[in-house]
Amino acid sequence: MSHLKLLKIPLTGFFLCLLFTSCFKDVDFSQASDIKLTPDLEADILVYQLNLNDFIDSQTGAYTPVIRDTVRLEFLDDDYVQEGLMYAAFRFRHKNSFSQPILSKIKFLSNSNQTQFSVNYEIPAGTKATPGIVDTLYVVEGADIVKVRRSIQMVLELEMIGGGKDIGGELDFLSKGLFKFEF
Repeated sequence: MSHLKLLKIPLTGFFLCLLFTSCFKDVDFSQASDIKLTPDLEADILVYQLNLNDFIDSQTGAYTPVIRDTVRLEFLDDDYVQEGLMYAAFRFRHKNSFSQPILSKIKFLSNSNQTQFSVNYEIPAGTKATPGIVDTLYVVEGADIVKVRRSIQMVLELEMIGGGKDIGGELDFLSKGLFKFEF
């Protein structure tokens, strides 16, 4: 008999022993309804880069210090998400190489355009070599999570302070959301 066949017999016996001696006696399948799933979802919400042309009115060619944009948050408009959302953390990061500071106003609105919450801050002036950076984390949890559940739109408003003809630079924006659920 070869050594390989001699080795197969003890290995086969070992695996059969494991199979028949496994223990399932403490499993209570009636508790299946008590199982809670707690998935996390990280999502990019909005990313953009602005330059001087974005502060110029396309119809008149005149400088406009305030620009606005609205983004629909479709993923929040779901019954499953509405019931299971327990925690949200929003990250907003601006990098400003304009020589002027910029006011950022971010509002979260309901379907009826009612403000649920807002995040406002000033982005410091900067240069290409040393841009002004703001990295903000806004956390919503507990009883306040209903404000995120009611939000379906994110409105961004940027106002350049003291700008005019001789401005130049770029403004980079990154926004992400971390959402925790319990089902």
